[in-house]
Amino acid sequence: MARLKGTKNKMRTPEEKEKLVLEYFKSGIGYKVFARQHGIAHDPFRLWIKRYAEYGIEGLNSNTGKGSTGCPKKPKTRIEQLEQENLRLKIEVERLKKGYLVKGDGAKKEYVTSLEKNTK
Repeated sequence: MARLKGTKNKMRTPEEKEKLVLEYFKSGIGYKVFARQHGIAHDPFRLWIKRYAEYGIEGLNSNTGKGSTGCPKKPKTRIEQLEQENLRLKIEVERLKKGYLVKGDGAKKEYVTSLEKNTK
């Protein structure tokens, strides 16, 4: 079970997670019941309990969410940059050979057929 139906995904700080886990330990009820009462999906809550028991508050740090950029991209070598530019230029030449004309520039660049260009 992921997020409870009809609720938004809430990013909690490690301190908030720790407070909930400690409250759970004091409550003496099952983790599924406790999670449901607090609007948390039980699978992630179970992981919080396990990680808190093993690593303390450090185990509750999240690797996802706002600010996460995923895997860092390795910098391209000069040869890789030139190969990528060469490929981009080859594609552009092929498009021009097929009669496409470039309209706009940068991210707004559009390829239109020569018939569309003449009718406008």
